[in-house]
Amino acid sequence: MSSIELKGTGQKMPLVGFGLWKVTNETCADTVYNAIKVGYRLFDGAGDYGNEKEAGEGVRRAIADGLVKREDLFITSKLWNTFHAREHVKPTTQLQLDLWGLEYFDLFLIHFPISLQYVDPKHRFPPGWTGDDGRVHLQNTPLQETWQALEELVDAGLTRNIGLSNTSGSIILDVLKYARIQPSVLQVEIHPYLTQEALVSLAKTLGIAITAYSSFGPQGWIELDMDKGAASLFEHKAVASAAQHHGKTPAQVLLRWATQRDIAVVPKSNNATRLLENLDCDSFNLDEEEIKAISSLNFNLRLNNPAEIDPHLAIFA
Repeated sequence: MSSIELKGTGQKMPLVGFGLWKVTNETCADTVYNAIKVGYRLFDGAGDYGNEKEAGEGVRRAIADGLVKREDLFITSKLWNTFHAREHVKPTTQLQLDLWGLEYFDLFLIHFPISLQYVDPKHRFPPGWTGDDGRVHLQNTPLQETWQALEELVDAGLTRNIGLSNTSGSIILDVLKYARIQPSVLQVEIHPYLTQEALVSLAKTLGIAITAYSSFGPQGWIELDMDKGAASLFEHKAVASAAQHHGKTPAQVLLRWATQRDIAVVPKSNNATRLLENLDCDSFNLDEEEIKAISSLNFNLRLNNPAEIDPHLAIFA
């Protein structure tokens, strides 16, 4: 399996993983188990997804059945916005590890560079974006405090690598000014409608590995009625023609558009055939002209924008 060597630890992160966003609690354990069975080794989770307990059940079953050892897997999770204060970072991370049934994460990310008021997990977990009153409540915790608390997680052996998600270049550069342990990975929304070329270039210049989410663009947002009416990438001429040329699916082409440039991807599927197809997306190479044609579809369509929840959360302004 193709992988990316992470700066600092030298650990290898698989280039193709399985994303746990929107995987239902009822199906999550079986989904993770079956994904491991067909060859997936990277699982991208988060406290906010609300399915870490079930994902951990799938992992433990796979280990018990001898499909993998813990060290064969690369497990990613993320710190939610309500736990940015130093005193909340370690207890919350331990809570999430306990849900997974793990001793450590391979990668732990700050989910958003947004600090919200603390919500006790005993009251509600995951807490989501709003308080009990349905409103967003900001908290004045600087990112430096949160990052240094993540470094302490590494010291304590609770995670091997730490990184950022949904951040702009200016935030990355700011973190580097005080980081004792530099970010290993940047996870952001990347697809042909939002190529983020300048951000990708900066991360690569800094030696920070990149993971793309929402690789299929609006496809994953349709069921949430958040696709913004954008045309399906699967049916776009640049994607469809490349798929026909290489005898692959449009989904494989979209994933290869990223992985061929050393950008990791974390698609999900409940379909056994598509599970295998997604994992096999690096078995061919797109022509340079095909990559350029797909990249030219960019019109800066950002599907995951917290400003749409509350204008005070305009982190991409």
